This record gives sequence, structure tokens and C-alpha cells, in this order.
Amino acid sequence: MNTLLVVIFSFGYLLLLFGVAYWAEKRSNQNSNTLKPYVYALSMAVYCTAWTFYGSIGRAADFGPDFLAIYIGPTIAAPLWFLILRKMIRICKAQRITSIADFISARYGKNTSLGTLATIVCVLGVIPYISLQIKAIAITFAFLVNHPQHTNSSTNISLSSNIPFWITVLLAIFIIIFGTRKVDSTERHEGMVTAVAFESIVKLLAFLVGGIFVVFFLFNGFDDIFSRAAAIPALQKSFTFDAAYNYTDWMVMCILSMFAVLLLPRQFQVAVVENVDEKHLYKAIWLFPLYLLVINVFVLPIALAGQLIPTSSSFEADFSILSLPFVHHHQGITLLVYLGGFSAATGMIIVETIALSTMLSNNLLIPLILKVAPFKKIFIDKVERSIKNIRRLSIILILLLAYAYFAEIAESYSLVSTGLISFAAVAQFAPAVIGGMFWSRANKNGALLGVISGFTIWFFTLIIPAIIGAGLLPKEILSDGLFGVYLLKPNQLFGLDAFTPLTHAFFWSMFINILLYVLGSLYTKSSNQEEIQAELFINVSKYKTAFETSVNRTGQIKIKEIKSLMEQFLGQEKTKQLLTNFSKRYQLNLLQEDTNADQRLITYAEKILSGVIGSASSRILIESIVKEEEISLNEVVEILKESQQFISLNKELQQKSEQLKKASDALELANMQMKEAEIIKDDFLYSITHELRTPLTSIRAFSEILYDNPELDTLQRQQFLATMIKEIERLSRLITQVLDLEKLESGKQNIQHQEIAIKKLIEEVLHALSQLIKEKNINLSISFPEHLSSVYGDQDLLSRVVHNLVSNAIKYCDKSKGSIKVEVLEIDRFIQVNITDNGEGIPDKDKNYVFNKFYQTENQTKKAEGSGLGLAICKKIVELHQGEIGVIDAKTSGACFYFTLPIEIIS
Repeated sequence: MNTLLVVIFSFGYLLLLFGVAYWAEKRSNQNSNTLKPYVYALSMAVYCTAWTFYGSIGRAADFGPDFLAIYIGPTIAAPLWFLILRKMIRICKAQRITSIADFISARYGKNTSLGTLATIVCVLGVIPYISLQIKAIAITFAFLVNHPQHTNSSTNISLSSNIPFWITVLLAIFIIIFGTRKVDSTERHEGMVTAVAFESIVKLLAFLVGGIFVVFFLFNGFDDIFSRAAAIPALQKSFTFDAAYNYTDWMVMCILSMFAVLLLPRQFQVAVVENVDEKHLYKAIWLFPLYLLVINVFVLPIALAGQLIPTSSSFEADFSILSLPFVHHHQGITLLVYLGGFSAATGMIIVETIALSTMLSNNLLIPLILKVAPFKKIFIDKVERSIKNIRRLSIILILLLAYAYFAEIAESYSLVSTGLISFAAVAQFAPAVIGGMFWSRANKNGALLGVISGFTIWFFTLIIPAIIGAGLLPKEILSDGLFGVYLLKPNQLFGLDAFTPLTHAFFWSMFINILLYVLGSLYTKSSNQEEIQAELFINVSKYKTAFETSVNRTGQIKIKEIKSLMEQFLGQEKTKQLLTNFSKRYQLNLLQEDTNADQRLITYAEKILSGVIGSASSRILIESIVKEEEISLNEVVEILKESQQFISLNKELQQKSEQLKKASDALELANMQMKEAEIIKDDFLYSITHELRTPLTSIRAFSEILYDNPELDTLQRQQFLATMIKEIERLSRLITQVLDLEKLESGKQNIQHQEIAIKKLIEEVLHALSQLIKEKNINLSISFPEHLSSVYGDQDLLSRVVHNLVSNAIKYCDKSKGSIKVEVLEIDRFIQVNITDNGEGIPDKDKNYVFNKFYQTENQTKKAEGSGLGLAICKKIVELHQGEIGVIDAKTSGACFYFTLPIEIIS
């Protein structure tokens, strides 16, 4: 095939990817919400690399249905994503986590060593996998331009062409353009994700076209291929596992693939970091397994066809889907199949490199820079440019390492064997990641011991043999063991020789990894920071935006220093927006910049910066500028002396005092609770009897008048009856509200959670009140953001909250020129609704009481309409939805009532 045609075809496809990514970036705010779940699910199909496109065919030719284990594992794991992947997504959004290394570092106290270790494991473990993709591109390109008609081995194909190198360079340019445009790694790479989803469609269509050509044009369907193969004894193994098959290998490959679909850096990137809405998981859970099923329909038939047609035996079985149409002179199908394999390889390289470069910069290079004063100053002075340059350097370094591995080592190994090596590497994260999400005792010592031991065994049992095979280490290590020690043979570690190399490596690495992880966590103590992070990870639904939950620092930092630091990383406009939203959310005054920053603000800044430079780096940076309170040496000595004098006495008294204290505390607590309950009961009974007596007195008085004066004229009688009906209705409302409040407080109220468009809900309530607003000549203004997320809750109860607050605003706004403003904001994954009137407002001394039951009868001089239970009911409804409600002064006059609701589903 003409070399220029293949070159133009290859580079033209990469330019098409540029166009797709650029188009998606430009239309990121206009893309249909209907398509986004499909884009998300298809981007997860980056799991299907050149290994799937070519390697599965080679595996099927050698071992029959064995290849299916790589796809059965993720299919079995998909239903578990509701539990595991959804929780990972929630954690990463709350903690602003940008990579699998950052996830592990953040969970175990934002430990720099763990982040660095995880980065090294990923780079060394995945570099061979990236080189595998370069190898696939190189071999298929060389095959098309220099078909090996006189050789029986693909290893004689000239791979000295510079085309793979230049394709690697072009990919580096693409990744630098679309992967480093934003310093905040938590911001979505919509262009890149759309391009990857597009590639998933291309490789699927190409594989299906190649499969249809082989099965229905070279043969007469599936029956024809299978019947011919069944007649050849050597091919019968392709249909079933023979008696000698090791089913342990099958199980190990299933487990490895279950881990890989979550823990490979590229899978973590598309499934977790790039997720814009956890509801997209509903689509991915069935669409991704369906994709795996469809792309594997023709694998076995193609593998059999490659062995049934003699002309294809000149090329290794992996590439039968490419060689079969080629040798039958179907140039168009050959180019399309080549494009599919090229797409599978480039898609993996793009996402994997972005994920690895983020890890390399955030968890290795930037922490090192921040710990060296001269480098730190240069970095801080031009922070955005420095971060981008570090990531660009990381991208180039990763691709150069992958190309070097391809040139020196990868040529000697098959696609499948190289891919499984990477799967086994990232599996070493499984105990630390999954255990860290569900086991509170897990700590950094256990995680460090587990990952180090597992990775060391992986490297020794899988990578060392590969290096030996390339002639870079002596072969005696395989036969005699490391340093001549028999028990240190890479393929027979500790004398175990019952397994294949992959299963052998998996068994020892995972066994020792889990053992040391558990023992290290049980027998060492967690730090305060680790305990806090464990709580935030394990109970993530409670702390989705709780920036106030943080380790207590003894030092201080000025607000202006926090602001300046954020501006250096994020720019003035974005910093202003973030701080404004934060001040509204927590009602903090950030205008007095010379005052010390609230601990919540320090933690907030740390989490925002973690999205830019990683959790470990942001912690180092914040702690380096927080001024710790100093204590003199003399003070330390005096404290130690005093402590020493009391140690012995305390030991003797401690056991007795602890028992007494527990009993005393329990009694005191019970007594306080009883007194509080008694006071609440008395207050409630007084208020309710007062409220009930008022309408009853009125009803009785008018009833007696009607009874004693039968001669009253009809008009007066009707007026008295109307008043009585009004008081009866008031009495009925009061009883209903008391019962409703009792249901809410006792937990008997059933909350019907459903997706609610808050804008529509508010508009419906305002429409219901529109006539009253019009009658009172009130000016109503409404403000909604352009894009507003939905909330989850009980439609009727939340409508009741809005109705009550707006009704109060109508009741208390200025009688002559009434004005009401309804404003909706989206702040830190919360919806906030503000309802402001221009009335007399609420005195500061009364603001703490307005949500109490029967507040108006105790704290207002002028009797108002209503029962005094409305705001108490509103407060309880909002709290049941895990939101908050409050009142503040309006900017000019009047009062502003607000309530917040979380956007995510509360589990």
C-alpha cells in the first residue's frame, strides 16, 4: 500500500481529533444534557485499547475463550459501581481530587510519601502499556507499507521507520493543547473526553466492519467458520477449555480486569475526574458492558479465520483482522480497520498520558519544588505558567519513556502479556483505595507497607523477567535466583512453582500487600489528620461541602494572604467569585483583610488549591505560610517538669476517676435532658393552650350572642357566623400544623425523594400567590442563574417552605409600596433561595427566636395573623433535606429569609 496514503490517513485522523476536541471545547456550555451520559459511557470505553482491537484475537487464537476474562471482570463489576464508583466520584468532588495517586494521598492524611509512591507505581506500571500502543501503531503501519510476503514472523518487519516517533510527537502536541489548557485539574476536559468518545465509536465501527467482512464475505457466516474449524483437531481448542487449562489464571484475569477498570489512571480520569454528574453512572452501568459485548462478537471467528486461510499466516495472529482484508485486496476495509486500531491506541495514549502527567506534576515534581526555597519562590512568582510548563514537561517525559520502552523491550512481548503486566501493577492500589473508603482503622503506615511490598514483588516477578528477556540483565537470575538465592527466582518466588508467571506474581504481591496493609493499620496509630480524612471519605454523604471539618491548626494566616495565594493560582476574577460564594455560604465577613482567617476559610483554600496542585502539595503550601504560635524553651522545660510531677499521681487516680466521671456525666446529662424536656413541654403546653383558647373564646362569645338574641337581623347574624367560621378554620389550621410539626419532629413524616427543578417549583408557588401579590400592589422581582442544577427532595414539603416564606414576605412588606425579591443561587453544590421583603425587618435580638414554635406570641408586641408554627415547620422540613434556613437583614430595609438544599442525592 502506498506509504504516503497511509501517512496522510494517519495524520489526517489526528487532525480530525483536534477538530472534534476543539468543537466540543467551544460548545461545552451548549452541549445537550441528553448526550452527555452517552459521551461519558463511551469515554469509559477507552478501556478497549489496541489490546482489545488486536490482542484479543491473538489470545483467542492461542487459548480460545480465555480472552473473555478481560471483559467479564468489568461486566461483573459494573453493578457494584453504585456502591464503589459513585462513592469515589462523591469523594473526589468533595475533596477536589485529580488522580488515583491524589486519592490515596488525600485519604491517608494528605501524605506526600504515599502520593509520590503511587505516582512512581503508576508511571513504571503503565509506561509498558503505553509502549504497547506505540508498538501496535508501528507494526500495523509497517505491515501496510511493507507487507512481509517472504517471512513467517512479524518481528522481521522493519520498525526502524520514524513514523511511530512522529505520531508520538503529534500526540504529545495534542495532549499539551487539550490537556494543559487549565491549571485546575478538577475542571473538565470536555474536548478531550468528547474526542475519546468519538474514538470509541470509530474503533467499534471499524472492528464490526472488519468482522462482517471476514465472517460474511470470506466465509458464509458463523456456522461456516465454526464448522470448518471444528473439523481441524488443532483448532478444536478454540471452542472450549482443554483439560490442561488452568482455571486459576481465568479467575486472576477476571479479578485484575475488575480492578483495572477503576484503578488504571486513564479509567480513573474518565470515570471519576471527568464525571460531571453522578447520574451518568445509570447509563454507563449498562452501556459500557454492552459495548464490551458488541466489540467482542467477532473476536473468535476472526481468530479462527486467520488460522483457516493460509495467506494470513505470514502475520502474527493478533493482526488477522488487518491482514485478511489486506491480502484479499480490499484496500478501503483495510484502511478502515487500520484506522480503528490506530484510534484504539491513540485514545489510550491521550487519556493515560494526561492522567499520568497530572500525577507526576502534582504528587512528585511540585511537592519537591515547594520544599526547596529558591525553586518555591520562582514557582510562586509565575505560578500558572510554572504549573503548565511542569505538566507539559511531564507529558513529554512520559511519552519519551514509553517510546524508549517500545524501542528496547516491548518488541519482544505480545500485546496481551504487556497489558496484563500493567493490570497487575495498578491492582496494588486496590487494598489502599477500597479499604480506605470503608475501613476507618486503615492508616498511612499500612498503606505504605502494602503498596511498597506489592509493587516490589510485582516488579521483581514481572518486570525483571522482561528486562532479562531483552538482554539487559543476566539470565542466571531466572535460573538461579537473585544473588544466587534459590528462593528468589522471579518466576518461582519462595519456591512456589505451581502457577503461571502472571498468577504467580498476582498471588504473592496481593497476599503480602493485603497482609501488611491490615497489620500495619492495626498495630500503628493514625494521626489526627488521618482520622479526619478517614471520616470525610467513609461518611462522604455527610461532608460533601463541609469545609469547616478540618484539623485544628495552631497557627494563623491573614485573609489577605489567603486571597493573594488563591489569586496567584486561580486569577483575580475566579478568586473573587469563590470567596464571595464562600462568604455567603457561611455568612463570613471577608472584607476586613488584615484580620486572621477563619479555620474554615483556610481549609477551603487548601481544598480549592488541591484541584490545581494536588492534595499533598496544597497542604505543604498552606502549612508553609501559616504562622505557628511560638513557645520558648524555658516554657517547654517548665511544662515538662510540672507534667512529670503529676504523672505518677494521675496514673493511680485515673482508673477510679474515669469510672466516677462516666457515671457522673451520664447522670448529669440525663438530668439536663430531663429539665430541658420539662421546660420545652411547659412552654409548648402554655403556647398551644393560649393559641387554642383565643379562637374558642371568640366562637363561644358569638355563639352565646346568637343564642341569646334570636331577633338579630339577618345581616348581623351572617357577619357573626362568618367570624365564627373564620375562627373555626383558624383552629383547624392550628391543629393541623401541630400534628404536622409532631410528625416532622418524631420522624414519622415520609420524605418522597424525587428530582425537582427548583425554578419550576418556585414559579408554581408564585403563580398560586400572584392574585394576592397583585391585590396588594407589590412589586415582585425574580432572579435565577442561567444554568441551575436540580435538587432531590419532597416536592410538596419544599413547596410548602417557599409558600410560607413568600406569604410572610407579602404579609410584612411595606404597606404603601411593597417590594419582594426572590433570588436563587448555586453555591458549592448547594442551591440557595433568598426571599427578601422591604418591611420593618426583624430586630437583632429576635433573630435567634423566629424559628421557635409560637415565636410571635412571645417576642412580638403586635399580634400578627397565623399560628406561629409556620417557620418552625419550614425549619424542620429544610433540616430533613440536609439544608439550612436562616434570616439576615436585607441590604436596604426589611428582612431576608434564606434556605439551602444540597444538589446531590442524600443517601
